[in-house]
Amino acid sequence: MSRTRIVRWLRVLLPLVALAMLSTMFLFSRGSDVESRIPYAEVDAQAAARDNRIVAPEYSGVTGDGAQLTLRAAQVTPGGSGGAAGDVALDWLRPDGLRADLTAPEGGLLDGLVRLEGGVRMTTSSGWQLDTPQIDARTDTSVLQADRGVEAQAPFGRITAGRMRLAPAATDADAGAAAGDSAGDGAAVLNFSDGVRLIYQP
Repeated sequence: MSRTRIVRWLRVLLPLVALAMLSTMFLFSRGSDVESRIPYAEVDAQAAARDNRIVAPEYSGVTGDGAQLTLRAAQVTPGGSGGAAGDVALDWLRPDGLRADLTAPEGGLLDGLVRLEGGVRMTTSSGWQLDTPQIDARTDTSVLQADRGVEAQAPFGRITAGRMRLAPAATDADAGAAAGDSAGDGAAVLNFSDGVRLIYQP
C-alpha cells in the first residue's frame, strides 16, 4: 500500500474515531452534581412572608455625648409597639474607651430606648460582668440602666443590688455604691442602689 493511500485512509478513519470517542463520553458521562453543592439557606420563605419578619437587622447610632451604639438581632417581627427582636446583641462604646457588650434573648427599640430583656448579660472592658432580667440603653446619652435586680462580678468581688446605672459622672445623681471606670470629669460611673450587698474577694 502506497504512502498516499495510507494518508487518504487516515483522513477518513481518524475523524470517525474521534466522533466515536465523543459519543461514548456523552453516553456514559455522569450527571452533574453542581446543584447539590450549591448552599441554600434553610429559611421557610412562606413563614417569613406570613409573619412579616426581618432577618439579621442592624441598627447603629451615636448618642449626644459621643457614645456609639450598635444593635444586632437574629430576627425582628415588626409590631405596633416597635416590634420584638430575638437573640439580641448590643455593642456600647463611650468616647473615653469604656466598652460594654450586652446579649439577651429578646429586645427592642422604642421611644429613644434600646431595651434588652429575658436574661441580659453585660460585660465591660474594665472587668465587670453583670446579669439582670432587663437593661435599658438610652439613645440620646450614654446611660445604661437596670431596675429589676442585678448580680455583678467585679474585679474585687461580687455585688447584688436592686438597681444599676452606668452613666457619666456629671449626670449621675443616684445614691448608692459607685465605682468609677475611668478618671476625669464626665467619666463613666457604675452606680448600684436599692439594697446593695458586697462580698469582697481580695
